[in-house]
Amino acid sequence: MKVLHIPYGSPMIELCRALRTKGVDATSCHFDENKFNFKPDMCLKLNLLSRQERERKIKDFFEKVIHEYDIFHFHFGETFFHDKRDLDLLKNAGKKMVVHHHGSDIRLLSVAKGYNNPFIRVKPEWTEERISKNISLLSNYIDHAIVQDYELEGYISNSYKYTHVVPHTIDVNQFKPQYLDIGSSNPLIVHAPTSRNLKGTEFILKAVNELKRSGLPFQFKLIEGQSYEETKLLLAQSDIVIDQLRIGSYGYISSEAMAFGKPVICYIREDLVNKYPAGFPVVNANPTNITNVLKNLIQNPQKQKELGIKGRQYVETNHHIPVVAERYIKIYNNL
Repeated sequence: MKVLHIPYGSPMIELCRALRTKGVDATSCHFDENKFNFKPDMCLKLNLLSRQERERKIKDFFEKVIHEYDIFHFHFGETFFHDKRDLDLLKNAGKKMVVHHHGSDIRLLSVAKGYNNPFIRVKPEWTEERISKNISLLSNYIDHAIVQDYELEGYISNSYKYTHVVPHTIDVNQFKPQYLDIGSSNPLIVHAPTSRNLKGTEFILKAVNELKRSGLPFQFKLIEGQSYEETKLLLAQSDIVIDQLRIGSYGYISSEAMAFGKPVICYIREDLVNKYPAGFPVVNANPTNITNVLKNLIQNPQKQKELGIKGRQYVETNHHIPVVAERYIKIYNNL
């Protein structure tokens, strides 16, 4: 079984590593270089080419890999070509396909508000018209779609024949847990937004400033413009990690923070809380209560350590390579 993952995104890198441990010949391929210095198995570096050169290189690449791979795993709702003409070619060639949606490529503001989430924001470039057209094209050729959580499932549950909720992959062996020293009196809190607007960063900064003015002792670090490795280092050094306060589910940063044994604060939509596995350790907060939630956690070192231990256990149980890879293989076998 040879599987090609395209065209960008860090989740595919760890996933392909996980699949290879189970005997699947999986390759992660990014079309462009990235500012975070992620390291896929292959990068075409199309961003360095002119438009004409880019189109020629992707065409040549497609004509090569269509003969080499059995399964094509598309991420973020994108394929080889903008007009999706490759889908028909792949289907006629008898190739199997699966689409993996990660967030903004399917998150509809109208649907999110229907779930009683007043805090939600979406990327303006992903209009509802664009999302609907893209899903319509994809679902015409692809039966199986994958999302990482139940918040995302709600946007496409009626679009594809099969929608699979599979947590993202974490190699916990690459994360050495560093639990809180309860004797520490000046905890380091970090927040690493990829998009301030989507993550609710303004509310986190406001809460931090209020608590600083109140005299509560702690440090705060806003992680922006750092490479992936630099971000991981800061997560390892932190005592509390704040993920996001708008979307309603936790993301990759939360999982990596928990793998490091750090307590995580994140907004989990009320109707989704009970869908997570038993022992879910994320501290729930939203823009209206983040100040009090953060204050209470800072003032309770024992709780910080307990949450850190539970978080590590949660990631080992639900996100670790051997667990997640098997679920993907099962999907591939049913394509």
